[in-house]
Amino acid sequence: MTVTIKVTVTFLQAMFTSLRSRLWLSYAFVIAIALSIVAVVLLVFLIRNPVLSRQTQQQLSNVKTVILENPLRFVRSPNLLQEISQANDVRVLVFNANREVVVDTNPEKPQIPFPRRTLLNRDSQTTLDTDGKAWLYTFSRLQTGQTLVVAAPRPRVAVLNIFADQFFMPILEAGIIALLVSLILAFVLSRWVADPLQKVVVAARNYPSEDIQQVTPHGPREVQDLTRAFNSMVGRVHASQKSQRDFVANVSHELKTPLTSIQGFAQAILDDTASTPEARTQAALIIYNESGRMHRMALDLLDLARLEAGTADLQMSDVDLKVLLQGIVDKFTPQARKANVALRLNVSTNLPAVTGDGDRLAQVFTNIVDNALKFTSPNGTITLSAKKTGVEMEVSVADTGLGIPDDALPYLFDRFYQVDPSRAGGEKHGAGLGLAIVKEIVEAHGGKIGVRSQAGQGTTFVIHLPLVK
Repeated sequence: MTVTIKVTVTFLQAMFTSLRSRLWLSYAFVIAIALSIVAVVLLVFLIRNPVLSRQTQQQLSNVKTVILENPLRFVRSPNLLQEISQANDVRVLVFNANREVVVDTNPEKPQIPFPRRTLLNRDSQTTLDTDGKAWLYTFSRLQTGQTLVVAAPRPRVAVLNIFADQFFMPILEAGIIALLVSLILAFVLSRWVADPLQKVVVAARNYPSEDIQQVTPHGPREVQDLTRAFNSMVGRVHASQKSQRDFVANVSHELKTPLTSIQGFAQAILDDTASTPEARTQAALIIYNESGRMHRMALDLLDLARLEAGTADLQMSDVDLKVLLQGIVDKFTPQARKANVALRLNVSTNLPAVTGDGDRLAQVFTNIVDNALKFTSPNGTITLSAKKTGVEMEVSVADTGLGIPDDALPYLFDRFYQVDPSRAGGEKHGAGLGLAIVKEIVEAHGGKIGVRSQAGQGTTFVIHLPLVK
């Protein structure tokens, strides 16, 4: 017995914790409440019985009309009022100017008060006698200053009999039909809502599976939004995992070469293979250069982590971009001449200052110009431009180099991403962190960066920075 009770309780708990079951039961509950409200309204309607009340009110008006045809005759002859009262089963009262009853065809019954008006200054049609019994009445003021009142008990019905004979079965039948329809409708709607959510749950449980597919949005708009958000999250996680795998491969490759060189030349010094001073100097120089390369990579990783975490220490001040860009051009002019590439500066006059960290902004343009020189063929051109556009400063670096493939543009600023190295003669440049750092620096300044490129026709990086307030 105890086991049966536990199983039943467990089943009920599982049923009430299921979204589908809750939706199913909620619709049934709503239908039950709606039917109860309808039943109460109909019951109140029957209790008040407006049809019989109107019939009684019409009868009272007819009696009053007969009396008002010759009011003095009836008022002076109470016997006539008694006859018309008994003939029509009504009660006739006459009040004097002091609101005192002077004629009452049924004096043995509880007293009826003088006619009153409602809050809206309209003649009331119901009143209560001294015993609390409800009466319907109509009245009229006579020329003698008296008030004629014709009243009758408000019709009442046997509520329980009506409910049992006329009301219970229709409500019961309608309730059963409505309940069945609501359960079917609730089942369909619960499937409509719960099935897409269940697919999301299954996909989340199976993640990270290699063969996981995006969940097709179905159901209500909110559920579809949740499904799209889940698909987007899965896509971002996949991209992040891929970029991390690529990063590990790239860093492993980048570290392998300098570590091999360092290890080999250090072994040569230890084994006295590099016996001459020149050989030892060459070995030490290679060890120094390769360790510096590893050190720069570590600094780039640390720099990117701080920028992404928002903990980088930016020294904000007014920056003259014309001076900053001129310094970049002067810095790369020897390298550009060696590569036979023209390096130009096109800056508007009276250029306003921007708020930023001068060293970080210099790092941005240094990285972009350095990349442009690597991918620009001899006799090419690199142009640095700056102009004011509204409340922003627009800075662009355009080259006439190899360009970037369309399929690479969306990932250009991703961490660890590298365009096909064969485009630069099979040579790799860094670990794919430079442009990711550039993007983080620009966004840390409240700006944005974009790129336009077409394979074989060059690339243009466009940076928008806010002006000094």
